[in-house]
Amino acid sequence: MSLPEVGYHKLIVYKKSKELVIYLYKLTAKFPRDEQYVLLPQMRRAGISVLANIVEGYSKSSRKEFARFLDISIGSASELEIFLDLSKDLGYMNKDNKISELLIEIKKMLYSFRKSLKGGGNKR
Repeated sequence: MSLPEVGYHKLIVYKKSKELVIYLYKLTAKFPRDEQYVLLPQMRRAGISVLANIVEGYSKSSRKEFARFLDISIGSASELEIFLDLSKDLGYMNKDNKISELLIEIKKMLYSFRKSLKGGGNKR
């Protein structure tokens, strides 16, 4: 049984970020065993942080606070971006992996959302 779609569940950036985390877990499951304690957990934490900060920011009472959490989410997305680049360079992933495209899309959405919160408009 899944939760009803309310609140942050309706945000497209939330849905895309959740998709990213799920895909990231599947992708990193194929990483070499020696990365189990280094790159792999860092990547997963960064991906989860993108998602978690969207949700946490949504629960805040002001647009300013929400925008701050989106900033953190953007930082985590940027961190994940470099981990993906390293993973590709190390041969753990294909160069043309769809996760990079999804991450770029999410970052654009986060920047736009943050801008709208700082400039006014509805929070949700």
